[in-house]
Amino acid sequence: MNYEVVGITVLWTFLYGYLIVASVDFGAGFFSYYTKRTKKNHLIHNIIQRYLSPVWEVTNVFLVFFFIGIVGFFPDTAYYYGTALLVPGSVAIILLAIRGSYYAFATYGAKESGLYNFLYGATGLLIPASLTTVLTISEGGYVVVEDGNVRLQYGELFGSLYSWGVVILAIVSVLFISASFLTYYASRAKDSNALELLRKYALIWSFPSIGMGVIVFFLLSKRNLGHFQNMMDIWWVFAISFVAFIIATYLIWNRRNYGTAFVMVMIQYFAAFFGYGASHLPYLLYPYLTIYDGFTNESMAIALIIAFIAGLLLLIPSLYLLMRLFLFDADYVEGKK
Repeated sequence: MNYEVVGITVLWTFLYGYLIVASVDFGAGFFSYYTKRTKKNHLIHNIIQRYLSPVWEVTNVFLVFFFIGIVGFFPDTAYYYGTALLVPGSVAIILLAIRGSYYAFATYGAKESGLYNFLYGATGLLIPASLTTVLTISEGGYVVVEDGNVRLQYGELFGSLYSWGVVILAIVSVLFISASFLTYYASRAKDSNALELLRKYALIWSFPSIGMGVIVFFLLSKRNLGHFQNMMDIWWVFAISFVAFIIATYLIWNRRNYGTAFVMVMIQYFAAFFGYGASHLPYLLYPYLTIYDGFTNESMAIALIIAFIAGLLLLIPSLYLLMRLFLFDADYVEGKK
């Protein structure tokens, strides 16, 4: 058995889970702040609060699993990424702490604060932007290793079109995924005013998300030609992603089957995300680190695979139960309890 491939596949699955769950959360934060500034908060405030109240505590579980797993399976990543991402990683942690403090104070009865609302909305965009730094530098050219020292070239990072393209793609994707889910949630809540506003947001951010995906796809050819060619070899995976996007947008535009539309959005990003990951193999950091470099020993790999699959099998039913008890409970969704 190729334990390296199994290990990275399990970790990539956790990261995809975080992509979807966190995107809904981050986007909800931005929409909450934006509608307050535009005096439309009364239309969607209740929908967002009913979603976030039972969910925000578990959002980062996927991310914690991923970071523990990546160091457990591939210890050398701590050396390369730990050094290179010292500053960007610290920024992400600070932003996550700020967001957590908003939940702690705002959710549990603190006085409404304009500053906290601003930070809540801003972190919804800044956190995904900072986290995507990992994917950006993995393409190579941003990190140099000299005399055993890993150094991130900030000038190259901030001056790269590909880097900024990935940041913009992350932001518009967060807003599209979040608006698509909240549109479905508003339809379940039978809240027509919130539904119309969120449906409008979903349509507004739909084409920027697919457009930036195409732009980043071709910018990659200038950044890492080998990875780009690997993606072209599995073009059909990205074709599936595009078809799923068309179906989702069509359904939202025609005010039909919002639940199916969100499932199509999940399929869109599942295909694109796993297609990107598969075509990037075997590299974790081009050209210095592959999944075969410094992989943990076989006994530890087996133990980690079993533990993480067991964790996934426990996490999925837990999320399903959470949704059944709160998110998709008819009385709770409609605000009756």
